Amino acid sequence: MSWPEIMLIVGVSTYVGVMDKMGTIDFVGHSVAGLTSPMMAALLLCFVGAVVSAFASSTAVLGSLIPLAVPFLQQGSDVSAIGFIAAMAVSSTIVDVSPFSTNGALVLANAQGVDRQAFFRKLMVYGMLVTIIAPVVLWFVFVVL
Repeated sequence: MSWPEIMLIVGVSTYVGVMDKMGTIDFVGHSVAGLTSPMMAALLLCFVGAVVSAFASSTAVLGSLIPLAVPFLQQGSDVSAIGFIAAMAVSSTIVDVSPFSTNGALVLANAQGVDRQAFFRKLMVYGMLVTIIAPVVLWFVFVVL
């Protein structure tokens, strides 16, 4: 693994750790979970999971966001708990191709026989597209339908 990838992983992990210590992720999650529309809260929590997971561990993101969804899932809303958890889990893990996540950085570091700058750009574009599109599609498939 080359030093730029190591520094990328360490820097992003430190940044996400600082955000977590400051309570940013919990604040955003509580703000979204406090919305009056359970369907909109489910969509926004899927987005939060995808965006944060693009830079951090998917397991940690799921572990911190799923408990935030429990209050509105217990209200007897029309949001299926199983569908919501499935949508959030997939939207949080599908973005692991981002070059800023640990898995994406490892793929980038181990790529051989390719132009690293071009490969980085491709992973970044693909990661951004998945981060934007996947939560909407998964919310629609698992929660709305």
